[in-house]
Amino acid sequence: MNIVEFAIAFIILIILPCLGFWKLFEKAGQPGWKAIIPIYNLYVMLKLSGRPDWWVLLLFLPGINFLVAMGITIDFLKSYGKFSLREQAAGILLSFIYLPKWGFDKQTKYLGPSASAGFKEKYQKSLKKSTTREWTEAIIFAVLAATLIRTFFIEAYTIPTPSMERSLLVGDFLFVSKVNYGARLPETPVAFPFAHHTMPLINTKAYWDGIKVPYYRLPGLSNVKKGDVVVFNYPMEADSPLNRPVDKRENYIKRCQGAPGDTLSVVDAQVYVNGKAAANPPGEQIDYTFTTTGMPLNPQIKEDLNISDYGNVDYSTMTRESAGALKGYSNVKSIYPNISKRAVPDPNNPVFPLKYPIHVMLSSKLPDYKWNVDNFGPIIIPKKGWTVKLDSLTFPLYERAIEVYENNKVQVAGKDILINGKKTDTYTFKMNYYWMMGDNRHDSEDSRYWGFVPEDHIVGKALFIWMSLDDNASFLSKIRWSRLFRGVN
Repeated sequence: MNIVEFAIAFIILIILPCLGFWKLFEKAGQPGWKAIIPIYNLYVMLKLSGRPDWWVLLLFLPGINFLVAMGITIDFLKSYGKFSLREQAAGILLSFIYLPKWGFDKQTKYLGPSASAGFKEKYQKSLKKSTTREWTEAIIFAVLAATLIRTFFIEAYTIPTPSMERSLLVGDFLFVSKVNYGARLPETPVAFPFAHHTMPLINTKAYWDGIKVPYYRLPGLSNVKKGDVVVFNYPMEADSPLNRPVDKRENYIKRCQGAPGDTLSVVDAQVYVNGKAAANPPGEQIDYTFTTTGMPLNPQIKEDLNISDYGNVDYSTMTRESAGALKGYSNVKSIYPNISKRAVPDPNNPVFPLKYPIHVMLSSKLPDYKWNVDNFGPIIIPKKGWTVKLDSLTFPLYERAIEVYENNKVQVAGKDILINGKKTDTYTFKMNYYWMMGDNRHDSEDSRYWGFVPEDHIVGKALFIWMSLDDNASFLSKIRWSRLFRGVN
C-alpha cells in the first residue's frame, strides 16, 4: 500500500466515521472529542443507548468484541431514530458516508436511550419488526457468529492428500485451533462468508483485495513448537498466476520440524535439528522395496500392516514398524528403504532452493548444493532479528524470504546484491520462519521443495479428528470409527 492509498483508506475508515460520531455526540449533549478515543467512545455510546456499563468489558474479548461493538452501534443509531434494517446496515457498512450525513443533518436528533423501557414504549410501532426482518437479522447474526468463530477460535479442516500418512489419513476431518498460536486478524477483510479463496461452482475470487490490513496476530497460548501439526497458508501461491494475499492462499497441513534459529539437516531420511536427531512422528513412513521368494505377499498382510503401494507389487510405502514386521514373514526375501544417496541430487526431483529460483547470482547457474529429499542441508531457519551474510551460497537460500515474504525489492548486478536500491552483503530478518515436513516423507511436497514458512502464514494447530471417511470402503464401512475424536499427535 503506497502513501496515497494509505491516506485514502485512513480518511474513509477513520476520519469520516469519527467526524460523524463527533457531530452525533454533540447532538446528545456530549463533547465531540470523546468520539475519537477508542473504547471510551463505545462506552459513551453505551451510556447514550441505556445499556449497562459492564458491556464495555466484553470489548476486550477477541471475536466477541466485534459483535458487541456492532450491537452497541446499532443501539446508538436507534437512539437517533434509525430503526430500519437498511439504515442500520448503512450506518455500519457505509459509516464513512452515513454517519457524517446524519451528523450534519438537522432533521436527525437524539431521541433518548433506545434500550430504556420508556423509549421502547414511545416508539413501539417503529421498533416492531416484521417476520422477514426477524429472519434476515437471525441469518445475518448466524453468519457473523460463525465467521467470528472460524476466524478467532476454531475451524474445521479436511485432509485432502496422503502427505501426512499414516499420522493423518485422507478423509480425516480435523478441528484446528486459532487460539493456540493466536488468531490472525483478517488481512483481506472483504470476502464472501465460508469461501476461502474461490467461489464454489462459478470459480471466481471469493474476496476483494482492494482493501488489505497489515498483519497482526492476537496473543496465543504458545508459540509453534517442533513436532506440532500445523495448518498454514501455502507460501508458493504468492507467485503468478495466482498472486493471492497471504490469508487467501491454500491451506496446507504439515508437521513443524524446525523453529526460528534452528539449524536443520536431513541425513538418510532422518531429520537432525541443531546436530541432534529429531524424534520421529509415530506415523512417519517412507518408501521401501521388498522382494519375495516367489509366493506373492498376502493382500491381507498389507492391509493389517497399513502398507500402501502404487501398482508395483514390490514397491510400497510403510512405517518403520511395519517394515520390521514384514521382514519377519518367511516369504519376504529382502526389504530395504528407498533412500537417495548422499551428495547425489536428483535432476528429476529438484529440491529447495533449486526448484523455485528467483535470481541467478555470480554465475550463469545456481550453486550445486548436492541436496535431495533424503539428504538435505544443513540450513539455518531465519529468526526475527537474525542477520545473515549474503554471498553466492547463502543468497539463493534466503532470497525468496527477503523479496517475496518481507516485501523488499531485490536486484542482482554481477556480484553485487541490491536490496531496495542499496548495495549490501547482509540482511536482518523481520519475521520468524518455520520448516514444515509431511510424515509421509516420500509423498509430500514440503519445505524441502519450497523452503521456509513465514510466521504470518501460520493458521493454527491441529487438535483432534472429529470425523474420518474412507472413500475406498463400502457404504456401511465408510466411517473409520476408531479414528473419531482421536487427538493429533
